[in-house]
Amino acid sequence: MRRLIPGIALAVGLVLPAAVSAAPAKAPAGPPEATVKIVRIGHLHGGKAQIMSTVPAIGTVTPFISGQHVEVEFFLNGKRIERKSVAVQKGKGGAGSFRAKIRIVEGGKYAVSAKHVATAALGGDSTVRKGWKVSYPALHEGQCGNVVVGFKKAMRKMGYIANDGRCFGGKTARGVLAYRKVNGMTRSFRAGAGLVKRVFAGRGEYEVRHPGAGTHVEASLSKQVLVFAEGDEPVAVYPISSGKSSTPTVTGHFSFIRTEPGYNSHGMYYSFYFYGGYAVHGYESVPDYPASHGCIRTFIADQPEIYDRINLGEDIYVF
Repeated sequence: MRRLIPGIALAVGLVLPAAVSAAPAKAPAGPPEATVKIVRIGHLHGGKAQIMSTVPAIGTVTPFISGQHVEVEFFLNGKRIERKSVAVQKGKGGAGSFRAKIRIVEGGKYAVSAKHVATAALGGDSTVRKGWKVSYPALHEGQCGNVVVGFKKAMRKMGYIANDGRCFGGKTARGVLAYRKVNGMTRSFRAGAGLVKRVFAGRGEYEVRHPGAGTHVEASLSKQVLVFAEGDEPVAVYPISSGKSSTPTVTGHFSFIRTEPGYNSHGMYYSFYFYGGYAVHGYESVPDYPASHGCIRTFIADQPEIYDRINLGEDIYVF
């Protein structure tokens, strides 16, 4: 039996080296990790972008791999309003770059973030949101540009008059006067930054007094405006000057009964009568307070349009 032991030991010795020499195979390497950053929000001044401007968001992806895209998301007041898939371009130092932009057409707090979805070539990553607010300029007659166009669109949406084109004309100034009258503001043609902000936000619409009257006209003597309404919607609001205290404008519910085109001997322009000698007419003097002999005065420049809007027999409420 003692002679067999060395043989057994030798056999064991032959097996052990084979077991020790076996090494585990390496796992295949995954794609490189991505790093996505929003490095700059363009066209900001003091952390704000001007209304109607275009704001670019510029970012980087590291490392750069050809054919990659990022998803850029824009938010307004916390709600996503736009998502864009943007190609990554080769940048500097082995990084890629991307750019996306958004048009600022309404007020609020904006933000942007970017995300790279993991692919076989590059891992995933996402950024935190970077935000900014909106600024508003004061506007004046003769000024032109995108802000003026947007302002006039917002005015017309609430029913206030405004001229066509890209510039701030006299009709828009009279619309501003009507807006100020309706909202109890100082009566002027000035569109300050605060007023511009309110208009872009859709605040300050005239509240129709007789919404059940269908298509009709209202003359608010306290606000000094003439309003064309369809149900509860104001569709055209004009500044007026009604009767002064010694010759007040008659109040009540009337219908338009007679027309008188052109000028008459009293300087009344394109008159539309609604009760006796009381009419809506243009006049050379239209102060921002009651000053007429009882009629409803409008600006000469507005009256042809007003005259065409009125129909014989149409209701007018004067109060």
